[in-house]
Amino acid sequence: MATILYAEDDNAMRGFFEKALEKAGHHVIACADGERALRALKFADGAFDLLLTDIMMPGLDGIELAKQAETLSPGIKIMFITGFAAVAMNDPQAAESTVLSKPVHLRQLVNEVDKLIAA
Repeated sequence: MATILYAEDDNAMRGFFEKALEKAGHHVIACADGERALRALKFADGAFDLLLTDIMMPGLDGIELAKQAETLSPGIKIMFITGFAAVAMNDPQAAESTVLSKPVHLRQLVNEVDKLIAA
């Protein structure tokens, strides 16, 4: 079981993915935007095993959130999920991380999260 910080601005998607990850045995803290996720990181004191974040969000985007997460929580694993995979591949932060393209099947999400946690 991993503790996952999940940032996603789409309410329906956030709900579906949060439930699927919890059903797979993970503890999930879901945030509606990057700013809320960053606050959670600041107060978590290294408690998160994985940051799962959308890339394109208003305000603090997923790329910047990931950069700050690595500073605040060295060793945190990062996975991006996006409908804009081409944008992700042009950013060095995303290119070095696991990136899932939307739409993604819930089973694929859980399998990729489990693989990354186990690595």
